[in-house]
Amino acid sequence: QVQLVESGGGLVQPGGSLRLSCAASGSIFSISAMGWYRQAPGKQRELVARITSGGSTEYADFAKGRFTISRDNAKNTVYLQMNSLKPDDTNVYYCILLGLSSMTYQYLDVWGQGNLVTVSS
Repeated sequence: QVQLVESGGGLVQPGGSLRLSCAASGSIFSISAMGWYRQAPGKQRELVARITSGGSTEYADFAKGRFTISRDNAKNTVYLQMNSLKPDDTNVYYCILLGLSSMTYQYLDVWGQGNLVTVSS
């Protein structure tokens, strides 16, 4: 199985910064893309940012100019640097991986367990 281990969430004051990490392991032949979604209570999950294996990035409007997604291929890890955080950024953030299984050679998508980010004074 493919697993995603998320870390870096927590409590931060408005205007502060956090960096989320997501490390992938398991039966992965190749990774097509990794990214982050978030979901507030009573709301649907929404894309925050994603990055392809080629380095192409995409951001939600609320994340542009504040958040930066990056990757470390050697560690199979993706990072989300979040700056200028606002109370509205308070959410559970989920890492997602899209890749090719080394067992079935079929594409799969895997979700992390979620990581709570709280922006409050």
